[in-house]
Amino acid sequence: MDPRYKRVLLKLSGEALQGERENGIDFETTLKLAQEIAKVRKLGVDIAIVNGGGNLFRGRAGAKHGMDEATADYIGMLATVMNSLALQNALESIDVPTRVLTAIESQKIAEPYIRRKALRHMEKGRVVICAGGIGSPFFTTDTAGVLRAIELECEVMLKGSNVDGVFSADPDLDKKAELFKKISYDEVISKHLHALDMTAVSLAREKSLPIRVFDVFKEGNLAKAVEGADVGTLISK
Repeated sequence: MDPRYKRVLLKLSGEALQGERENGIDFETTLKLAQEIAKVRKLGVDIAIVNGGGNLFRGRAGAKHGMDEATADYIGMLATVMNSLALQNALESIDVPTRVLTAIESQKIAEPYIRRKALRHMEKGRVVICAGGIGSPFFTTDTAGVLRAIELECEVMLKGSNVDGVFSADPDLDKKAELFKKISYDEVISKHLHALDMTAVSLAREKSLPIRVFDVFKEGNLAKAVEGADVGTLISK
């Protein structure tokens, strides 16, 4: 199949890299994700990626334990840089050219995030990993994903999850939770569904950026989402 989208933003949680570990980075899982991304790149699709950092450090948890909230968030942003370097290494080990651009300057290990530079990298066929969130505390990496998708002229944000999509309740706690195949931005906000941060959903609504939430661990699901298949949940108007 021909891909429906020519440029996508893939949002990955930090937990996507930890596999069966309680925390940290599982290199076999990271390599499998890299292989799924490589399949999509071979379709000629431009790919930008935003990683979370929750497998290494979660700012919200630090704040709950008395840490200054801004400091905790900055540590979380540094965790996303670590995850981004691990994913870059996995991608380049299978010959996928990749660049890490970070909103928190780390000149020894990554390029600073500059929109025009990121666009140029994608034009040259490189996967671009946007690390460091948006570079400011108090914003989640979901919001960073939506923001980068808009800035980099992506047609959709694909949120890779460990569940099949957006549910009416936590499917791990409520076996009767309903899976939505399609839902509007307004419904996500009014129903207080926590598949994404509400700031991210509001920004996506303002800019009419569709979001597809799907299980990234099912082999082939990422390629199917790019091809426009009905996997997971589509959030749109």
